[in-house]
Amino acid sequence: MTGLIAFREIVLKVHSRCDLACDHCYVYEHADQSWRARPKVISPEVIAHTASRLAEHARDHALPSVTVILHGGEPLLAGTARLRLVCEEFTRALDGIAALDLRIHTNGLQLGHRHLDLFAEYDVRVGISLDGDRAANDRHRRFADGRTSHPLVLAAVALLRSEPYRHLYQGLLCTVDVANDPVAVLDALVELEPPRVDFLLPHATWETPPVRPDGAPDAYARWLLRVFDHWERRERPVPVRLFESLLSTLRGGPSLTESLGLAPTDLVVVETDGQLEQVDSLKTAFEGAAATGFNVFDHTFDQVAAHPGVRARQQGLSGVSDTCRRCPVVRSCGGGLYAHRYRPDPATGGSFDHPSVYCADLRELVDGVEGRTARRETAPELTDPTELARSQQELTRVLLARLNADRTGDPDWSRAWELLAAVERSGDAGADALDAVLDHPFTRTWVLAALDPEHEGPREDAGPARRLAALAAAAVLRGGLNLPAEVVYRDGEVYLPTLGLLRLGEPGTRGRAALRAVDDGYAVRDGRAEHRFGPAAGDARWQPVRTWSPGPDAPPVALEDLDPYRNCFARPPRLRLGAGEAEEWRGLLDRAWALLHDTVPEFARAAAAGLTTLTPLAGGPREHGWGEAGRHAPGALGVPYGAGVRETALALLTGRRRARLRALTEVADLYALDGEWQHPSPWRERRVPVSRLLADVHERVAVEAYRRAVAGPEPGSADPIHRALDRLSGAAELTVTGKRLVEELRWELKAVDA
Repeated sequence: MTGLIAFREIVLKVHSRCDLACDHCYVYEHADQSWRARPKVISPEVIAHTASRLAEHARDHALPSVTVILHGGEPLLAGTARLRLVCEEFTRALDGIAALDLRIHTNGLQLGHRHLDLFAEYDVRVGISLDGDRAANDRHRRFADGRTSHPLVLAAVALLRSEPYRHLYQGLLCTVDVANDPVAVLDALVELEPPRVDFLLPHATWETPPVRPDGAPDAYARWLLRVFDHWERRERPVPVRLFESLLSTLRGGPSLTESLGLAPTDLVVVETDGQLEQVDSLKTAFEGAAATGFNVFDHTFDQVAAHPGVRARQQGLSGVSDTCRRCPVVRSCGGGLYAHRYRPDPATGGSFDHPSVYCADLRELVDGVEGRTARRETAPELTDPTELARSQQELTRVLLARLNADRTGDPDWSRAWELLAAVERSGDAGADALDAVLDHPFTRTWVLAALDPEHEGPREDAGPARRLAALAAAAVLRGGLNLPAEVVYRDGEVYLPTLGLLRLGEPGTRGRAALRAVDDGYAVRDGRAEHRFGPAAGDARWQPVRTWSPGPDAPPVALEDLDPYRNCFARPPRLRLGAGEAEEWRGLLDRAWALLHDTVPEFARAAAAGLTTLTPLAGGPREHGWGEAGRHAPGALGVPYGAGVRETALALLTGRRRARLRALTEVADLYALDGEWQHPSPWRERRVPVSRLLADVHERVAVEAYRRAVAGPEPGSADPIHRALDRLSGAAELTVTGKRLVEELRWELKAVDA
């Protein structure tokens, strides 16, 4: 059935009763009392049918792995024989279909060697419920006669932590009670060295709201933030899933827990009688809230996936209330746990189309964690140009390694790759030369084109191996290395990245040539003849890459009009400039750069950072005269060749702004779920995704500064930018790094206004 989510996790109720009488338990103490009519222990028939259904589901959906969580009640009450049958049946059914991840969640009271020996045999990982120190645990987790369970749980954890069972220890689950001491609770849990701690809000709805001793709407947030602060002071001694999920979503990553975030739920519950139900926490809402009407004997998991209640929790952003969709933290809180949204209504019978009953807590918790960590969690590439360049270098190398893995069996590629490796092993000179050719902007363009199976490459190219050989040869020549370098030429010529174009024959000819470094340049042997070329050779067959210097202390910038992969801009590049044209363009660039330094010096200095390559583009300036960042060509900028001084200055400025933002988005998450929301833009008729609005503002701040400096201030000209920044400040898509960028833009605009 298309469009249905695949269940990757099932909760298998192996026993429906419990040996504790926890007064906060949603199974026995909340609205749904269906446990009373369930069999106490799961039957062999239910086990076999469930295992078969899961194997069928995993096969139909090609799932690489599935998780089965043994649950209750208290699952250990099922006894080791029945638990062994569960392990055997699921292991047999999933064999050869999907990897099986078996887990059990228990209160630990019955846990002994016989259980752990069984779990070690089938690699069943064990999670234990514990609410903290004895005072905290005894508040709810007692026997029916009031006796404490705490010493028995500690004994179970101690056994689980011992050899040979330690590897089965999955973690501890703690239900929050704001009457407990949060510091003491965390310390007690950390002392037990769990691989992970889960903090859960007590299940509640708008009909049965959570206990708030001081009446404050944010009591749970304040309690959890005290835990977070202590966790930070202790240098995060154990993973805490709630906090790690928040940190992940704030950085733009996925949610790590069902209770937070917008990820769809991929879990189904199997009761002891074989009934297939939705997520268990719904039992806190009303009688029958989790029911689907399906069972493992008569129905498939796909039929459960099509149930309206299940589908309602697969809709991501569209599945939360209007209030939540407008909230800037919805990406992190996800509207809260689905069950906590339930509000009864006499007219309709109630619905989940509401914010969580913990809404105020969740908002303060997300804001609190973000406020405490934003500076540390911000991607360093945003504020450090050197770090941005390093990350771009690493990205190119990762992509090139991936391309190498795809080219196994190509002997020409293998020879060129071995030469690159030899260059890298050739000391500092080789490493520097290799960095130079890999950092060439159009190396990235070529790698991505080669990774695209539908890309045919430029007309001048003849496949990835040819370009890699030229890249390796260029590194050999740049480093002055005594290594054999062979290139393949086509149409009579070969381009050596960062160096220039070498003509080796007439148009239409093909062949191979050996290159080597010599004292005053380079030498090429084509057949028996060898001749020199390079800076001092004066050979008409050699067309070097020209350079331009933005200033006396600035590194030279390549004027790249040779590389066949320079055609990565929105408009086509110019053909090779004549000597006079190149000199004239250098003069124009000098005047344009001087204008930028005279009018917007701070922006000019920022524009210089990371600029390595300029490519002349065909035609004159378009509207606004803006420059173009190369697609996947870090450090490259395309500038209209036919533009005047002012237009060229503006093209340099805006092009670098575009290039910097593009480079940032390639190595850092500035936003997530781009396109889920559409925002009004002062400069466009239709609403736009956050990526477009952020790009527009990023450019317009610099343009506003330049125009004011050149033409003088115009009343109200910055108002649209202020409105767009206000919109971005409340955008749920932005990560902590994206928000830091918006702060940076606001400060830039304030400086312009001043």
